[in-house]
Amino acid sequence: MPDLLLELFSEEIPARMQVRAAEDLRKAVTDRLVEAGLVYEGAKAFVTPRRLTLAVHGVPVRQPDLREEKKGPRVGAPENAVAGFLKAAGLKSIGEAKVQPDKKGDFYVAVIEKPGRLAIEVIGEILPEVIKSFPWPKSMRWGAPSKEPGALTWVRPLHSIVATFGPETEEPDIVPFTIGGIAAGNETRGHRFLAPQKFTVRRLDDYLHKLDKAKVVLDAERRRGIILTEAKQLAFAQGLELVEDEGLLNEVAGLVEWPVVLMGAFDEQFLRIPEEVIRATIRNNQKCFVLRDTAHAKLVNKFLLVSNLEADDGGKAIVAGNERVIRARLSDAKFFYETDLKTRLEDRLPKFEHIVFHEKLGTQAERIARIESLAAELAPLVGANAEKAKRAARLCKADLLTEVIGEFPELQGLMGKYYAEAQGEDEAVAHASEDHYKPKGPDDLVPSDPVSVAVALADKIDTLVGFWTIDENPREAKIPLRSVEQH
Repeated sequence: MPDLLLELFSEEIPARMQVRAAEDLRKAVTDRLVEAGLVYEGAKAFVTPRRLTLAVHGVPVRQPDLREEKKGPRVGAPENAVAGFLKAAGLKSIGEAKVQPDKKGDFYVAVIEKPGRLAIEVIGEILPEVIKSFPWPKSMRWGAPSKEPGALTWVRPLHSIVATFGPETEEPDIVPFTIGGIAAGNETRGHRFLAPQKFTVRRLDDYLHKLDKAKVVLDAERRRGIILTEAKQLAFAQGLELVEDEGLLNEVAGLVEWPVVLMGAFDEQFLRIPEEVIRATIRNNQKCFVLRDTAHAKLVNKFLLVSNLEADDGGKAIVAGNERVIRARLSDAKFFYETDLKTRLEDRLPKFEHIVFHEKLGTQAERIARIESLAAELAPLVGANAEKAKRAARLCKADLLTEVIGEFPELQGLMGKYYAEAQGEDEAVAHASEDHYKPKGPDDLVPSDPVSVAVALADKIDTLVGFWTIDENPREAKIPLRSVEQH
């Protein structure tokens, strides 16, 4: 049975949209094939930064013939009823209908036989509909403004379309359609820099083979595997260990078509700032992985980047460029951290008097006072020292006003712990700054230290009671319980 190959070749698709787009394409096309009576054997979608591809295996050559019996009015019915029946059934005269008796009398019945159409013709109608209605979160128009209703929009400028259909034993045909001025064909391109020349493709196996030669790894899972394997091997060769990051791995796999892992380094002086700040700086700004010493599990002054090029110089210029950017970013992070250490946490608290927590629940300062009072009351119930619980509750939000949290909001709480430790706070007080946000989800750990438990309970009780008191259920209002902290 014939196979369908579809490739939509464009400028770079944002990595965050790729996985959803591949699934949307597979579902949209296969659902319409089934609706048209073209039941396929299997389908798989692929995505790279520059192409969205779908391969559908085992599509029938043509639709099945349809035979339908449409029951009409009773024999002898008024002329207008008969005329309406003829029009609905597509008959020219009542003589084309047959008479069928039942318990209530004789009725006219139209036998409608509809021969199936060639699958390639049906697919040629389906694909433009799918492309025009594709559910990108954001899309754009390009080129000359079009006055055509429903003019083509795409996530990024669309350059070409591959659409072939045919059995394995024969040369496939090109599915005939044009959309947005782009005619479907059988030509695509390889890697933007390493193999930009056009080449023709036939079906999936041929397509995959030629893309590999043109320095494009089509399968995202394979790209992830290449990156992870090369990163671990490169780290191991230096006596180091990769700090694995599934989210970052998925993102960088969506940024490259031909992954090449390279190692860079930064000044050791930056290792004096917290490891989480180093990791967030390198991850967020340069999409690079950090490494640690296998003996002590501490970060080292090296990182791994994923390039989309096999450079003539072995990647030296690429590494040097990333090192310059990371050096500048880490210098900023070091400045933020050292600046934060100059101000004690309690000295930041007056600023909360001018920050609204919620228009109906007062300022952040008022909220902190409520948490402090409630933590002191809860402390005996959970076996915590009341004074330590009050102190922890008073300081637990102070890091929200620091420079580092302004740059990396995801580190809130954790940085509060570091700053509390740096200014000599009791260990239980310091750890409550981080732990009072827990659990952040069903898979997160629950605080175990009594002081952290008291503050965590006070924080959550205040949030829940406060919103219910003003008749705003946080879940119904779609207000994340922690969003109000990110001023």
